Amino acid sequence: MEEKLGTYLIKQGLITEEQLRRAVQERRETGQRLISVMNNLNYISESKLLAQLSNLYRMEVVDLDYIIPDESVLNVIPAEKAFHYEVIPIERKGRYLTVAMPDPTDISAIEDLRFITGMEINPVLASESSIREALDRYYTMEKGMAEITAEAAPKELNIEDLELLETDYFEELEETQLRADAEGGPVIRLVNFYIADAVQKGSSDIHFESYERQMRVRFRIDGVLREQQSPPLNLKAGIITRLKLMAKMDIAEHRLCQDGRINILVGNKMIDLRVSVIPTLYGEKVVMRILDRTSLMLDLTKLGFADAALEKFLRAIENPYGIVLVTGPTGSGKTTTLYSTLSRLNKPDKQIMTIEDPIEYNIHGINQIQVHEEIGLTFASALRAFLRQAPNIILVGEIRDSETAEIAIRAALTGHLVFSTIHTNDAPTTINRLVDIGIPPYLVASALVLIQAQRLVRRICPNCKEQIKVDPKLLEDAGISKDTFPDGIVWKGKGCSLCNQTGYKGRIGLYEVMPISPELRASILKGASSDDVAKLSHKEGMRTLRDDGIDKIKHGITTVEELMRETSAF
Repeated sequence: MEEKLGTYLIKQGLITEEQLRRAVQERRETGQRLISVMNNLNYISESKLLAQLSNLYRMEVVDLDYIIPDESVLNVIPAEKAFHYEVIPIERKGRYLTVAMPDPTDISAIEDLRFITGMEINPVLASESSIREALDRYYTMEKGMAEITAEAAPKELNIEDLELLETDYFEELEETQLRADAEGGPVIRLVNFYIADAVQKGSSDIHFESYERQMRVRFRIDGVLREQQSPPLNLKAGIITRLKLMAKMDIAEHRLCQDGRINILVGNKMIDLRVSVIPTLYGEKVVMRILDRTSLMLDLTKLGFADAALEKFLRAIENPYGIVLVTGPTGSGKTTTLYSTLSRLNKPDKQIMTIEDPIEYNIHGINQIQVHEEIGLTFASALRAFLRQAPNIILVGEIRDSETAEIAIRAALTGHLVFSTIHTNDAPTTINRLVDIGIPPYLVASALVLIQAQRLVRRICPNCKEQIKVDPKLLEDAGISKDTFPDGIVWKGKGCSLCNQTGYKGRIGLYEVMPISPELRASILKGASSDDVAKLSHKEGMRTLRDDGIDKIKHGITTVEELMRETSAF
């Protein structure tokens, strides 16, 4: 069959006889398919080879980027066989199973699959690269899990081995047993498997959640939680204990919240995992935040600022003193914005000091201090000490109370440039928040230079991006005027292998930048409400989070659904 393919390609003028001889020789030496060899030797591109195979064998070509097989169809062929033959089952009709293959001449594979499944095999063509991507997508977790769970299958209980234990001895045995379970091969491999898979998928968090009959595992990818395959229930205690051991926590404590940290090398990446454990009804829940230093974006121009907003922000951070506040919920990218800002200002003639909880990334040339409240090292106490060190620039990780806010503002008034974060919904309401926690309006007005609110939205996948007609009801629900999109055309991701069929790849910021102008200072001194501050700032040209989001929809960067998810229409 392969000789027929080689002769056909020569007749089509796509390869020479010498190239065919060399390919056949290498095929004999390596055991690879002839099509793989010719592709590896760059004799013919994969797309051209696929087209010729389709013509020669009069066979349909399928694009696996746009096919999502049902789980029941995938289960027809065992994972090990799918990997061995490099095939993907895509459809089942009656006794016929449609299977995507890179080589339709592989009769032995077709016969073996017919025997295993008990079904007639209908082969269709797909590229080797797309099949390998699909195998990773659909079978890798299942394959790895199957191998691990086979080792961890619960042993049959022998009643004669039961022994009455003294109550005071039970807790000691429990800790010993937990440690033994956690240090068993299957548990270690399973935990490593989840961590490596999460890093590979670009996740920001891993959630292990305990329920009565299930341990649910979810990865947060581009800000959205996605459920992964659950581990066997009998490994739940071992997995949690293993994570607590790695994070240097007390494995015997199950009633209190605990925090820890894991440094781990995944491939060639040094990954920092911040671990939080809390007790729940059916066991402990573990959340691990993944901090990948190699993925940190430290360029303000690439975070998604509109030109006018970036210009205002850059002008503010060049001030010799004053306070710049960044506001937004957890996970809105505040840390990235501030680290990018410090990176830009980090010069030999500037002394920069930070107090953080926790220190998420280390930046060379900046003095970073970790909060330790249990020994009295708080934001407020560290700030007082900073002022004796004569810094030029200070970063306070978060303003949580009136004491920290007052010291930060007084530092800004005594010749220091201060950066910090605070939790409010938008820039104008931050003024009232500071006043509410006890800062006099005259201090707020005197110290503030700029307030910036931000959110993160998902980017449309560039690989499967397409124009669609937007539903008018969707615009109405989003609070967007129909006149904003007069032709009703917006962009959306169709879904492909690059974005795991989600239509989104990566995230970008929405920004609301509010410089404190002389008019705003006067308004703050008079005790203006948040609505009054908002109206005045809009009059001075401030664009809201929604305005920025609508601009990004117009430019095909994000979608109406993302805008609705992250901002309010009212």
